[in-house]
Amino acid sequence: MSPSAATPSARLGELIARLSELHPQRIELGLERMAELLQRLDHPEHKLPPVIHVAGTNGKGSTIAFLRAIMEAAGLRVHAYTSPSLVRVNERFRIGRSGGGILVSDDELYAALERCERANAGAPITLFEIETAAALWLFAQHPADVVLLEVGLGGRLDATNVIEAPLATVIAPISTDHTEFLGDSLITIAREKAGIIKRNVPVVCAEQPAEALAVIEQHAKRMQAPLQRAGQEWQVNIERGRLVYQDDRGLMDLAAPKLFGRHQFDNAGLAIATLRAQHRFRIEMAAFEPGIVHAEWPARMQRLASGKLLDQAPRGCEIWLDGGHNAEGGRVAAAALGDLEERVSRPLVVIVGMMANKDPGAFLANFAGLTRHIIAVQIPDRDNAMPPDRLADAARQLGMRVETAVGIEAALSSLARLVYEVAPRILVTGSLYLAGHVLSVNGTTPP
Repeated sequence: MSPSAATPSARLGELIARLSELHPQRIELGLERMAELLQRLDHPEHKLPPVIHVAGTNGKGSTIAFLRAIMEAAGLRVHAYTSPSLVRVNERFRIGRSGGGILVSDDELYAALERCERANAGAPITLFEIETAAALWLFAQHPADVVLLEVGLGGRLDATNVIEAPLATVIAPISTDHTEFLGDSLITIAREKAGIIKRNVPVVCAEQPAEALAVIEQHAKRMQAPLQRAGQEWQVNIERGRLVYQDDRGLMDLAAPKLFGRHQFDNAGLAIATLRAQHRFRIEMAAFEPGIVHAEWPARMQRLASGKLLDQAPRGCEIWLDGGHNAEGGRVAAAALGDLEERVSRPLVVIVGMMANKDPGAFLANFAGLTRHIIAVQIPDRDNAMPPDRLADAARQLGMRVETAVGIEAALSSLARLVYEVAPRILVTGSLYLAGHVLSVNGTTPP
């Protein structure tokens, strides 16, 4: 097929493959390459609507989902840039419109990336950097009221950290992850995350380990950035199944989030606190509840209600999908499973696949008290996927019953051959890459 006859999706895939070859490493933190490219693009970062910049280890995407849903309920047009994608790269680029944003089309994303490719002129640059430049260029072309910008990795040297005066900065929960880039202590990791804090710009912080919070407090003080801390300047609690938020401006009694798990109450609270800390937009009280209730974010304790994989699984089972991939991500998924077990008791099976740079023991330890049945699989089409045998060894060291399978479909088929008195609850977890593969195979592509 000639290039002109290729489908828009195929052309986009070919372009991304070409851009992936511009740098020998997938990740290299630093702002010099971004600064050079943005200068050649005539500084789209200076032509954006007000920006809310979100860092953290876990919960960034869910917090952005709540922010977007609340602001759209208030009638605002919201651009959003998030990562990674699950099934299609377009998921990462949301163009704000009245009545709700839309994902960028293949043709428009191709044009933006090609524009950045021409401006970059073959210079070494990572794929994430050129995609971030494309997002900023796209957002500068479309009128909107606000931009939600998710940090890719760390913060201080992340490609998104080119916004000089955001509307607010947000730091979601920090834990140990990506230690090869950010350091192996919470203090060094927090230092990188706190690098998004800007002078005199409000910073809103989720509950943090004490050593991480101390770093954030010191950095905020040095930058004279007003700091709003969970548990201090604002609180969020669950009362009678509802979300109760309180700060010095009053109390809000809201319906529970649609997103499942106790941690989503905290993420929703972080979004509420952020919107109450900024002074550019007046968000009416009537917008908060519909935003909280309608926010969606795939592969975060998402139940698969239909699709190909359910047909291969044990009859009557539940399949839950979560992209958690570090110790804290495992903890919140396990807590959500504990809540489910209290409501309706079922035997639990965990199907897990991880990337090779993760700590399988720290992740799986969260499930040791909930299940003894682990099925280890390899994430397909990922060069750095963890071999199932390594995952299985980690599970055995925790005293778990474990087996391996060649993939998610084989794992579900093996469970379907077993006899259960009560149909099992199945959690597929360990990586957003695995979650994306599951959604694709199941035919439930994110909207």
